[in-house]
Amino acid sequence: MEEYHSGDEVGCIEGIIGGVDYSQNKVNGQDVSWENGTYGHPIIVNCAVMQKSGAGLHTANSCYWDTTTDGSCTVRWENRTMYCVVSVFAVAIAL
Repeated sequence: MEEYHSGDEVGCIEGIIGGVDYSQNKVNGQDVSWENGTYGHPIIVNCAVMQKSGAGLHTANSCYWDTTTDGSCTVRWENRTMYCVVSVFAVAIAL
């Protein structure tokens, strides 16, 4: 499966947290739902939200999978008070 970036990825993050400032209380209680849609694959979503404070942020992913059926997309977003890194993995189930 090829990685597919439609440009909507950033718009999705912007629509959920774009108009707010970082708040530890809001980060802990953030409720985001994702639907399984792409090619009928189960999806795994990881989201890291960090307050902008001058500290660095480093993220990495490593996967062992079938590159013909599985894929991933990672999007970095920021506003004036926070960073958000969302990684989505779509994996085929071998029966």
